[in-house]
Amino acid sequence: MGTVILVRHGRTSANASGILAGRAGGVRLDEVGVQQADRVAERIAAIPLAGIVSSPLGRCRDTARRIARSQREPAAVSIDRALTECDYGSWQGRPLRELTSEPLWPTIQRQPSAVTFPGGESMASMQLRAVSAIRRLDAAFEAKAGPHAVWVAVSHGDIIKSILADALGMHLDLFQRIMVGPASASIVHYGATQPDVLAMNTETGDLGWLAKQAEVTQETQVGGGAGHSGPATPARPDADPQPADGYFRASDQGGS
Repeated sequence: MGTVILVRHGRTSANASGILAGRAGGVRLDEVGVQQADRVAERIAAIPLAGIVSSPLGRCRDTARRIARSQREPAAVSIDRALTECDYGSWQGRPLRELTSEPLWPTIQRQPSAVTFPGGESMASMQLRAVSAIRRLDAAFEAKAGPHAVWVAVSHGDIIKSILADALGMHLDLFQRIMVGPASASIVHYGATQPDVLAMNTETGDLGWLAKQAEVTQETQVGGGAGHSGPATPARPDADPQPADGYFRASDQGGS
């Protein structure tokens, strides 16, 4: 099967101001988010991508277009609605500092599988549609470009966290332990017998090694294997570190 690079969109003004944007229109990358999107695009540029798929929301499409422009060969961005943000219902657009006092908040932290947002979606159905979409798209890219296909999915924090939880064999109730920062890259290879998580929440480092790594059969190696030999790109000295703000955690600095 193929290998997917899961990219969260860059930072938005809603993230910076602590607003749960959800599916609201008009939420775009802020200045920091544009820099973050350019940085992740540069990290991926050396990999010939089989495709780029984005959530329909503007902040993801903006990030995806920057990744597409960094490719040596022209790359188109396709949209898949199944990768869109969770439907937070009446919580959408509200400050996270207010939401922490809602009776539902502790359940979101401890048992997200039991959560349905008022007037919105359940977290369990969110994970089901996201994982189903990723596996469907991965199979399509493998059929089109072969078993070594590498492709990018640009989506949202809770969506990517739920996909990673599935790949790790974690129950959804544990997915709050996973952090997915703005414009971070996580990598999953869907093998014949199981998914292999190659990277999670990475914000720096050259990903060019993945172009060759994808050609190696991703079977679990006894003893851990030899890893890849690609050089890591150091973090830019002028880059301000950004918090890896996942959703619905007490330490959140911003929403979706």
